[in-house]
Amino acid sequence: MLFSSTLFDELTAQAKASPRLRMNFDLRNTPDDPSQRMLNALEPGTVMPIHRHRNTSETVVVLRGKVKWLYYNDKGELTDTILVEAGGDICGLSVPKGQWHSLECLETGSVILDCKDGAWEALKEEDIL
Repeated sequence: MLFSSTLFDELTAQAKASPRLRMNFDLRNTPDDPSQRMLNALEPGTVMPIHRHRNTSETVVVLRGKVKWLYYNDKGELTDTILVEAGGDICGLSVPKGQWHSLECLETGSVILDCKDGAWEALKEEDIL
């Protein structure tokens, strides 16, 4: 698997056509793969709910474009923002396990690499603010 502009362009076209304005691409070897690895194409206006992952940290690298990463406390109050951009001073980050977070896509055609421990599991109601 090569991470190419062609792949990013295809994912971006799918994200633009999606009502959610984002599209992921599963990088696992099989559905039983015990890790979570995906590319996620994001467009400005996509809504990422404030959420947390109680059982895993999350590693994110911006491969193309720019996002604003948002951290929150347990009351839903914004505590920090970080500009993360491909080729920028900060191009990725690691989100601690249990940390409330979200993001805002700032540039069309943005693509991130997102990795977590353990098999994929849907967010539970108590993990979304």
